[in-house]
Amino acid sequence: MPDQEYRRAIDLSREIAAKVGTPRFYLERETEVALSRKWLDAEPLVEEALRIVGERGDCLGHGLIHVRKVAIDVGALILIEEGGTPPDARVRRLVLLAHLAGLLHDIRRSEKNHAERGADEAAGILVSFPLRDEERAGVAGAIRNHEAFRPFRNEAGPMARLLADALYDADKFRWGPDNFTETLWAMITPRGIPLQTLLPKFLAGLEGVRKVRESFRTATGREYGPDFIDRGLTIGRRLYEELTADIK
Repeated sequence: MPDQEYRRAIDLSREIAAKVGTPRFYLERETEVALSRKWLDAEPLVEEALRIVGERGDCLGHGLIHVRKVAIDVGALILIEEGGTPPDARVRRLVLLAHLAGLLHDIRRSEKNHAERGADEAAGILVSFPLRDEERAGVAGAIRNHEAFRPFRNEAGPMARLLADALYDADKFRWGPDNFTETLWAMITPRGIPLQTLLPKFLAGLEGVRKVRESFRTATGREYGPDFIDRGLTIGRRLYEELTADIK
């Protein structure tokens, strides 16, 4: 039965992930991650964005759990990239924009060209938020540019470019361990596809993850992103070996 097969695979993936360990980003940048999380949880505009996203449902692993992780990490990336202790009002505002971009980036995840369509919808949603026009445009531009293996569309100004690069990196952090312990199963389990059908495509999927390794955009993303991907690939390879051995 697919449900039993996937329960076994999910449990196994998490056992392997526990042995592979926590990505360095969360150990070495704990302060920035914690501050980003604190600000996320305290901001009324974030609460409204979460409500809007929650109304859309999980969307195969790209719902509230996913976007909240992305939002926290993109906020942390902004704090690191901008530096300064304590962060000033300008940086806090930029973190807010990063949080909104993280929360809204997959608002059209179930559709083709989801980044482009999501950017347009996010821009419409944010009309009711107390933001300046250039801030709304920066959030929308970041969402438009978050998809892997797509050419970057230039955004005006350094603020918009930093938002776009940080959102891309935070989203691609999820291609690491989370991809094999959470997202993969949320995407395929509802479809009831037998593991025997999935496994022949598994190695090709790992190659797609590997290609993301060299695509990180911010200095911090380039420092920590490959570690996320390497840990994810280790989990994926070990999981593939275990599951194919079970079938044999």
